[in-house]
Amino acid sequence: MNEVRIDKWMWATRIFKSRSIAVDACKKNRVMIGGVNIKASRMIKVGDVIQVRKPPIVYSFKVLALTERRMSAKLVPEYLENVTTPDQYEILEMNKISGFVDRAKGMGRPTKKDRRELEQFTDDDFDFDFDFESED
Repeated sequence: MNEVRIDKWMWATRIFKSRSIAVDACKKNRVMIGGVNIKASRMIKVGDVIQVRKPPIVYSFKVLALTERRMSAKLVPEYLENVTTPDQYEILEMNKISGFVDRAKGMGRPTKKDRRELEQFTDDDFDFDFDFESED
């Protein structure tokens, strides 16, 4: 086997969960070789470096061996080498951190602080003695 379709290889090496997702990524110009967008039918060979854009970063994989058959996760390192640059992982880390900092007020689940303020507000320590009976 000298060449394999890129969509089959990306599915077999578990870059994408299904082959149809791999094809869609190619159609949406998220898969490149040498900075050039490619079609799902593009044949790849050993030594090619494939860039896959999964926002917010671009992963790079070097083809070490070819296969069309899906494999277990343990075997994946024999077929590809992750050559993604460290600056891409920094972007991913910054994105994770900023996701918590930029949370808009009122969005998502309440924080511990929110819960404590709510408990303090609804606490039964206040003894108000209301007399709702009319004085006739």
